[in-house]
This record gives sequence, C-alpha cells and structure tokens, in this order.
Amino acid sequence: MNTPESHFNHKKYQAFKPVNLPHRQWPDKTIHQAPEWCSVDLRDGNQALVEPLSVAQKMTLFKLLLKVGFKEIEVGFPSASQSDYDFVRELINGGHIPDDVTIAILTPARESFIRRSFQALRGAGKALVHLYNSTSKVQREQVFKLDKTGITKIAVDAAVIIKQCADEQPDTQWRFQYSPESFTGTELDYAVEICDAVNTIWQPTKANPVILNLPSTVEMSMPNVYADQIEWFCQHINHREAVIISVHAHNDRGCAVAAAEMACLAGAQRVEGTLLGNGERTGNMDIITMAMNLYSQGIDPELDLSDIQAVSQQVSNLIQIPIHPRHPYIGELVFTAFSGSHQDAINKCMKVYQQGDKWEVAYLPIDPADLGRSYQEVIRINSQSGKGGIAYILEQALSIQIPRWLQVEFSQHVQSYTEKVAHEVTAEKIVELFQEQYMTDPSMGWQLISYELMQKEAHQEKITVKIMHEAEVYQLNGEGVGTLDAFVHALESHFKQQINIVEYNEHAMQSGSDARAMSFIRIKLGEYSYIGIAQHKDVISASLGALLNGMNQYFLTLESEVREQEMTVVSH
Repeated sequence: MNTPESHFNHKKYQAFKPVNLPHRQWPDKTIHQAPEWCSVDLRDGNQALVEPLSVAQKMTLFKLLLKVGFKEIEVGFPSASQSDYDFVRELINGGHIPDDVTIAILTPARESFIRRSFQALRGAGKALVHLYNSTSKVQREQVFKLDKTGITKIAVDAAVIIKQCADEQPDTQWRFQYSPESFTGTELDYAVEICDAVNTIWQPTKANPVILNLPSTVEMSMPNVYADQIEWFCQHINHREAVIISVHAHNDRGCAVAAAEMACLAGAQRVEGTLLGNGERTGNMDIITMAMNLYSQGIDPELDLSDIQAVSQQVSNLIQIPIHPRHPYIGELVFTAFSGSHQDAINKCMKVYQQGDKWEVAYLPIDPADLGRSYQEVIRINSQSGKGGIAYILEQALSIQIPRWLQVEFSQHVQSYTEKVAHEVTAEKIVELFQEQYMTDPSMGWQLISYELMQKEAHQEKITVKIMHEAEVYQLNGEGVGTLDAFVHALESHFKQQINIVEYNEHAMQSGSDARAMSFIRIKLGEYSYIGIAQHKDVISASLGALLNGMNQYFLTLESEVREQEMTVVSH
C-alpha cells in the first residue's frame, strides 16, 4: 500500500545554497529610475502559446508595443521558425521600425542558425543579436555531456561567427547580447568566466557596450538569492563599465517581479519580460506589474500605461489567455473592496483627498482613475460589506451623504438582503433598497403642501402648516423652540401622539442656484423609532418633509400590524 511519503517526498529536493556575499550592498539601496525595458512578448511569450501568433497578429502586437513605448523589442527566433523569419523581413521591408527602436532576435550558438539570423536582419537600421547557450551544471553534465571548457568553446566560437557576420553587413548598427542560459543553476565563477570569454571576442566599450543577460531561466531560489548572484557577478565581471547587466526572470516560484526588482537594486540596468507575464511554464516577469510598482513609488516607468486596460485586453485577446480578476493593477477586482472595514477606510480617505494632493488612500496603492478605472468599481457590496461601503455607493449614485446613525441602520437591511440572496448586490439594487426603505412615494401617505412661520419672542416660533392625505388638506398649528419643535407640537396635537426627535442631520446635495437640501430624521413614538428622509430646494421644506415622512413610516408600520392581525384572525 502506498504511503503519502511515497508519492510526495520533500526529501528528494535540495535547498538552494546561499551566495557567500558578507558585505552585500543591494539591501540598502533604492530604485530611483526605470530600467531599460526589453519586451520579449514576440519571442519568449509567443513560443509559450498553445497557438503561436500569425504574422498579422505579430504585427498588431509589435505596433502595440511601440505605442506603449518600448525601445527594444525581441521580435523572434528567425533561424528556428519560418513564421518568425517572415515577420522580421516584413518589419524591415515594410519600414515598420521607428528610427529610435532596436529590434532583437534570439539565436542559439550554432553557425547555421547565426547566419540565417543575419539574413533575416539584412537591411535593418539597428539590430540586436542575442546569443545564448546553456551553462548550468545539470545541462552541462546531463544534456550536453561536456565540461566547462567544451561549453565555453561553443559560446566563443559562436561569438566569433557573430562578429564576422556583423562585419559583413556594416550598414546596420549592431549590438550584441549574450545569455548564459540557466544562469541561476550555473556556478557564479564559471558564469563570469564564460561571459568574459565572449567579451574577449566582442571587445565591448563604454560607447558600445555588450548586454550580458543573466536569466533566471528556471526560478530556483528566493529572489534575494538572485539579487546576491547579480551583485556578485557585477563585482567580478571584467570591464564592468562596458557591460549592461540585464535580467530575465521566470516565475516558477511566483517571485519573478520581486526577483527583477531586487536584481535592479543589485546592479541590473536592463529588464526583459512580457506584458501580462506570459511565458514558459508559470510565465515571464510581468512588465506591467513591475512598471506600475515603480509608478506607485513616484518613479516614471518610462512606458505609457495610461490606457492600461485597453492595452492589457488587446494582449489578452491576441494570446488567448484571460486576465485573472486578481491580476495586479489590471484585474477586474484589484481595486474592489468587499470588506466593511476596508470600505469605511476608503470612503473616509476619499472624502479627504483633493486633486493634486499626494495619494494617501487606505487599501488603494494607486489612484484607480490613473488607469481609467471608475471610483464606482472600488466599493462593491456583499454580505461581508459594511456601512462605509454602502454609504459610498449611495453618495456616488445619489449624491447624498447619509449620517453615521443611518449608515448603521441601513447596513443591517442590506446585510439581511445579501445574506438572503447569497451574492453580490449591485449599486442599482442598493439605491432601490434605500428608496424603498426610506423615501416614501409622494403620492402615498401624508404630504407637505405649504408652511408659514412667525417669529415670537427669543427662539420661539409659531408655524402654520398645510398637509394633505388622500386628497384632503388639513391645516395644523404649533409653537416651539425652533421650526422643527413647532412642527412636532403641531403633529402631536393633530395625531394625539407624543413624538420625540432622536437624530437629525441635513446637508446640501449641490452648490449654486440648483442646490438642494437633504434632511434625515429619526423620531421615536412609544417604544419604536422611525426614519424619515426628504429633499427640497428649501432646507426648511426638506426638514418638515423628513419629519412628515417619519410619521408616514409609523403609519405604514401600524397598517402592516393591522393586516397581520386580520390574517391571523382569518387563519384561525
């Protein structure tokens, strides 16, 4: 019988060894500017697709990458794919490459592949030839069955051929890049040794540097270890001033973005990745996420992500991979709060924030509006939501600011409803519930027709009010300390019922000539309290209307109780 250990045995794996770097510098550094970006969507991203892109689709994606602002784009593997070869030729022959953009191609360390790559690039104004071969211990010993000398010879021989081919096409401005593939599984001293050997052939200078790309082809360690590897490499490579250190992180451990960011702290100047993180296995480093991380820290990412929703959706459609709703920055739900405490904090912060202020809003690392998102999307309501979120929804939908006591009261009704339906409630439904609960139909119950006020001594006021019920008009009179108190006394005299005002709030819904007032009142009759709400151009009319609507709620409750009693009698 199999035991759990027989098919899930952690003991067969080895912990990654830390780098001996006792005086590491990167943890105390900060990122102050964006790295040089290189999109590999058309190469690494494309080769990872179930259905690789057609030439036409590649052209659409290439133009999108230009629009976003990439100055280096790896456009394919023309020596290994006829489709990639044709695409590179179309880019060059069709004049689709701007003068300030460099296209890159990838080639393995084989002469026939290198020469075909140069054929594909013939006539390009600027081109980057990216050479790679595997250098890791496991690849050397188990795949190629060569020692370090043999692996180095492969790289050096290829570097010689690349230089020769470039010399044969002097009209193109050439740049060279070398990747010791599976760098993270390569001994650091050997990674430096083979890169120095390649540079001996290419002879980089500060004016014409070589790119040394150090890929986390398979993410094998925590990102801090990757950063240690990058810093160690930077300290030991020859002619550091003539080298651009580039990183290419994969996401096998889910840490590609963190690894790339820490690598930049450790000395990396250039970052390769894909939009949305598409790539082999769990994917490549997500450029959108890293760029937006920089943006959230006040750093210009030097990519135009102002229309990020359209960009990400277009990429998603091309690669036929949906955007996860929790994808950082662009997912449907990433700016959404369901939790009541989160909603309340966001609501309060948003009331304080003014355009032009530094962004400091709880639970929102960046302003959703910067990415074309609506504030209505920020707070959504389900059974976990609280009063703050509900208040926010009503403020956005109806331009009303309900007082805290009403937030508490109404949130109980909403929670009861959400638990009953067991799913999210739309903003439209929240508004409907609020209006059903508190905003009495003007044609129902008692209505305010008109009022007259007369100032008596001190704060005493006399009020004459006309109210209507079922087309019959009644005139009421009352006196009190202030207008509301006078109206309470008039209602008490008419309805023979003691009325106590428990809560009262009012606010202006707009400013200027179209301003309207909103009044909220809680009254107590006997053991129970009732809520009335009304709006009007005149603040006094709004206050009187709210009080009268509170009475309407009382009468509706009485009618409901009477009907229940009658039904009980009938059933018996």
